[in-house]
Formats: sequence, structure tokens, C-alpha cells
Amino acid sequence: MFPLIVCCATGALVFLSVLIKPYFFVGKIKFGTYWIISLTGAAVLLISGSLPLNYLAEKLTAQSSVNPLKILALFFGMTAISVFLDETGFFRYLAGAVLKKTGKSQFVLFTTLYALVSVLTVFTSNDIVVLTFTPFICLFSNRAGVNPVPYLVAEFVAANTWSMLLLIGNPTNIYLSSCAGIDFASYLSKMALPTCFAGVTSFFILILLFRKSLKKTTAATSTSAERIEDKPSLILGITCLAVCTVLLAVSSYLNLEEYLIAAISAATLFVAAFFIRKSRKKTLEPLKFTVKRLPYELIPFLLSMFTLVLCLEYVGTTETIGKALLSGNAVIYKVGASSFLVANVINNIPMSVLYGSVIGAGGGTAYLPGVYAAIIGSNVGAVLTPVGALAGITFTSILKVFQVDYSFKKYAAYGAAVGIPTLISALLGLALSI
Repeated sequence: MFPLIVCCATGALVFLSVLIKPYFFVGKIKFGTYWIISLTGAAVLLISGSLPLNYLAEKLTAQSSVNPLKILALFFGMTAISVFLDETGFFRYLAGAVLKKTGKSQFVLFTTLYALVSVLTVFTSNDIVVLTFTPFICLFSNRAGVNPVPYLVAEFVAANTWSMLLLIGNPTNIYLSSCAGIDFASYLSKMALPTCFAGVTSFFILILLFRKSLKKTTAATSTSAERIEDKPSLILGITCLAVCTVLLAVSSYLNLEEYLIAAISAATLFVAAFFIRKSRKKTLEPLKFTVKRLPYELIPFLLSMFTLVLCLEYVGTTETIGKALLSGNAVIYKVGASSFLVANVINNIPMSVLYGSVIGAGGGTAYLPGVYAAIIGSNVGAVLTPVGALAGITFTSILKVFQVDYSFKKYAAYGAAVGIPTLISALLGLALSI
């Protein structure tokens, strides 16, 4: 009972910290409240002896695909490539170049933005897209004299809907598919239809929600596209991303581990960029800023949540939950709906860690459908409230800086209007794919 109490208390405190104060500062150093709380909860379980330290060490050094260290290597490798591309100005340039041609029609502007974000989030990372496009939308909307809210909602929904398509689109995709041993190609074959269903549904709901606002014309017809100062670095970044994505797609046929592909691709990018910039007598600032911007708080957060869930698994709690969740009919809808809601209580990363163990313990023929349903819940769940994903925390923090009126109540209202139908359509698509 003690491990369950500690885990529930930790989850509740993580929820409150994200809702009230996700970050605090000591001098100029920024700390995440949520990961300090989760780390404290994990430490309590280890110190109390509820989870043997040698059992945790065994799991962290295991050669299985569920090893969180491998998952972190895969995620950080892909994130490093995406951040490097952002440092070259790729995302801002592309956004400016595309939106410059949209004219005065807000409908065209809205549709173009949704399409652009959707394509970019498929091949990079939803977190990076949100981090890059949110300030851009705030500035552009101010210049064009339009309400930024429709575009901000569209950006966030697109980034957290189309991120389901490829395994690399979200760290939760990576974690849950690794738990089930799902390779890149198998993942795509099952998630293509659910993602398309979700993407089309979310787009039409967004149009319906903001139809009055989108009928108005903009006050300005163009935005300046950022200039690419370092084209060799840009070409190198795009090449590394393309090669890495292709290798991930065929990794199962080459018998290569995905985390190694991502790690080696990122390392190759850094080494090549170092020599290219040195040979051209350029500074190493893009590399330095890439390293600085990596989401290091994810390391203690994931490892501590893994420890909490591992303790529940050790005492048999996850097996009990798993058997109840995966029994009977409508497993896809039960897992999808529950993961969608749980993500908005404890965040989608710890939810994925929990569900990876719960679904694995439930086992049986419902195992893989349950994993894919949880992946859908982890992505679409980010849309409902800021608690649903780290991207939501980042998103709302940026909006406060730009003084955009977007309260928790407004976030949840739009999130429910878009997220619930999108979830249902995605789960229906999954039911047709399985």
C-alpha cells in the first residue's frame, strides 16, 4: 500500500506543480518543479526499501527495448538534429517564406500554417515545432492585425496530432513502441490511418470553431522571411535528418537498434558541423546553443517516473490494473480514453511509462492494440490541458511572455472541443487498422 500512496501523491503533486508553477529560478538557473517532485518520490521509494536498488539497476542495464537509457538516447539524438536545424534558421525561414505568399485571406493563412506545422512535426519533433512557431505566430499576428488564438490553437493541435504518424514524432511514441518491440515500419503501417483520421477531424473542427474570425482579412499581406546565413550547415542538418529517418525506417531489416542510429546520426552531425564551420572560420555558436537547448530536465523526469512505475510493477499493482483494462471488449477505446485522461493528470510522459508497464502486464491478444491506443492517448491528450504534455507547459509559458490572453479555462475549452472528437476518430482509425 505504501508504494501506491507514494506514487499517487507524487502524481498529484506533479499535476499541481505543472498547473501552478512548473518552473522556479535560483539566481539565473531555471529548475523544473515537476521533475524535482518526481525525483523526490522515486528517492522515497528507494530509501524506504519499497524498490530494491539492485532491481532498479538490473532494469536500467537490461538489453531490452524498454531500457529507458536507450529510449533517452533515441529521443535526444533526434531532438539534437531538430534543434540544430532550428539554430540554422530553417523553421523560421520556412514559416516566413510560406506565409509571405498567403495574401490577405485568413482562411488561406490558417490552412497554410496548419499544413506547414503538420509536415514539420512529422519529421522533426512536436516540442521543437511548438517552441519555434509559437513566438513566430505571436509576432506575425500582431503585425498582421489578427487574433493570434486561432493560429496558436491550430499550431498546437497540428503539432500534437500529426506527431503520431512516425515513431520519432514524440518521446511517448518512442517509449511505448520500444516497450512493445515495435519497429519503425510496423509502427507506420498501423498509425498512418489513425493519424490521418485525427488530422482531418481536428482541421475541420478548428475551421468550425474559428470560422467567423477567419472570414476577416489581414491588415498586412506579408512577413519577412528570415535569411539563411549558413547554407552548408542547413544542408548538413537536412541531410542528417533524412538519412537518419530512412535508416530508422529500415532498421528492422538491417538489424540495427534505433537508439544507435539516432545517436550516431547526431554525433555525425556535430562532428561534421564542427569541421565545416572551422574550415569556413565561423563560430561554433549553433553547436553551443544546440547543446544548451536540449531538454535535460526530461532525463531525471523520465528516470524517476520509470522508478515509480517499476515499483508498482514490483509489488504487482500494474498487473492488476492491466488485467482489468485489457479484459473484455472495446480495449482500444478503454485504453485510448483512459490514457488521454491520465495524461492530463500526471503528464503524458509518466502516463506512457505507467501504461507501458500496465499493458505489458495485461498481455494477451489485446497487447499491441492497447499499446497503439495509449500512443494515441499520449499525443492527443496534450491538446486537452497544459498538464497533458511538456509542450503544453512550454506553450503557455511563451504566451505569458507575449501577453496573449490564453487562460487554463480557455485552453481546456478549446482542448475539449477539438481533442475529444479527434481522439474518437483516431481510435476508430486504429480499430480499422488492427
